[in-house]
Amino acid sequence: MTALPETSLLDRLVISLPDAYPGPGGACAVLRAGEVIARHAWGWANAERRIPFTPGTLFRMCSITKQFTCGVVLDAFPDPTVLDDDVAARLPLLDRAPPTALHLCHNQSGLRDYWAVAMLHGAPAESPFGDIEAAAVIGATRTLHFTPGTRYSYANQNFRLLSDIVQQRTGRSFAEALRTRIFDRSGMHSALLAADTRALPDGTEGYEGNAETGFRPAVNRILWTGDAGMAATLDDMIAWERHIDATREDPNALTTRLSAPVAFADGRPAFYGFGLSRRHELGNPITGHGGALRGWRSHRLYDRAARVSVVVMFNHLCDAHQAAIDLLAAARGENRPRPARGLAVPPWVGNYIEPETGLAVRISAAPAGQLRLGYGHSPELVDLQPDGTAGSDGTRLRPGDGLWMDRPAENQSSRLQGFGQASAPHVAGRYRCAELAAELTVADAGGVFYGGFSGFLGQGRMEKLAPAGPDVWMLPCYRALDHTPPGDWTLAFRADGGVTVGCWLARGLNYARAS
Repeated sequence: MTALPETSLLDRLVISLPDAYPGPGGACAVLRAGEVIARHAWGWANAERRIPFTPGTLFRMCSITKQFTCGVVLDAFPDPTVLDDDVAARLPLLDRAPPTALHLCHNQSGLRDYWAVAMLHGAPAESPFGDIEAAAVIGATRTLHFTPGTRYSYANQNFRLLSDIVQQRTGRSFAEALRTRIFDRSGMHSALLAADTRALPDGTEGYEGNAETGFRPAVNRILWTGDAGMAATLDDMIAWERHIDATREDPNALTTRLSAPVAFADGRPAFYGFGLSRRHELGNPITGHGGALRGWRSHRLYDRAARVSVVVMFNHLCDAHQAAIDLLAAARGENRPRPARGLAVPPWVGNYIEPETGLAVRISAAPAGQLRLGYGHSPELVDLQPDGTAGSDGTRLRPGDGLWMDRPAENQSSRLQGFGQASAPHVAGRYRCAELAAELTVADAGGVFYGGFSGFLGQGRMEKLAPAGPDVWMLPCYRALDHTPPGDWTLAFRADGGVTVGCWLARGLNYARAS
């Protein structure tokens, strides 16, 4: 390991990562001004075959691929608007003006995420999902869950569409485009497109489980492309971080263009663009992205002001983002700020409905001066504040004329609607979504309600429903095709006998009662 002096905060943190984030193996690197100040790998890339995890071990970078896909787009087509007609051609059934190529690059397309929609089609968690299934889900899209350019919502197929279009327009494989336009130029000599998630060429394995229950190889049968198909070593990612820092002052450099400011249609700044998240960490603006698939977690970030890069890779399900922020703080000689303790839980905790999306918002107490918010892709913790609000970098909850939820990254601010008593038990039945040609079944099983989805991809598991408020129930999704489930589904039963189904990744789908 190359690192700062043995007694440094960074050195101690790097050595502690295997215990703080236990699992079969991992790797991390920290760079300052393009120079490596920490580079370490530990454990096993494949515990069964006793293959060690090294800086030269291939790793599934998953959604970190997205910035490289956008890099290929910008390199091959400096004006991505020339691809707008190609986007429209892949959405032939859409009932409105389609999103543009830039909307796809910035996750402003309004498309429902296809991994989430796959669950509505009944896909079992470990079922195959390749080009045929992807084309069927994407091509059948008829509606969007917001007008393109007005909001942000994560949709993996945005980047699958881009890579497919690049491949068709250039007449060369996307794997070749990545290699010649990005990897070769930045010194990423081992990086490749490893679209088939069943195996990596060097035998590296991803693992499910934890230190209490033990670890087991994760089963993946998805075919990724521009959304999450890249594999790279720690040393490849070090080369990429060096390339970013070396070209930081060149306005025409590809890495500069990728991190350029992005806005919504109303002119407000966007927090995501060209496959990169743009946020503040420890007071500085940061560009970066995470990557995840069942068995894999990674995160990379660049603090331009401090000229610090961090890369974290785990071949298990620990929080690589939190580890990356800890390493960033240590590289800057700081300790991460912690939530204030001793603040009372506010009286407005409880369940609500967000009126624009129709999704349930569940707010409950959490330890150490925080609240737990259930609304988006996964539960998030927001810090209580002395002024009676609660917030994080992505969300602010504030009382006033009711309770407001601000989510600037999504360009959304709304007054939440409250609930009364628990839902009445009148929901059992079979419901059909005409747009998806898929069904929802709600069954009364001994006085307990369960729900499950089915469609052309199979028959999903029946899961126990939980009431959130009058005529609103939650259907949990514990496992999914993608790296984590899309979040609990909100089932909002309507006066006409139907139900509106949605989660943050795929909302506003109408089901009519079929029986």
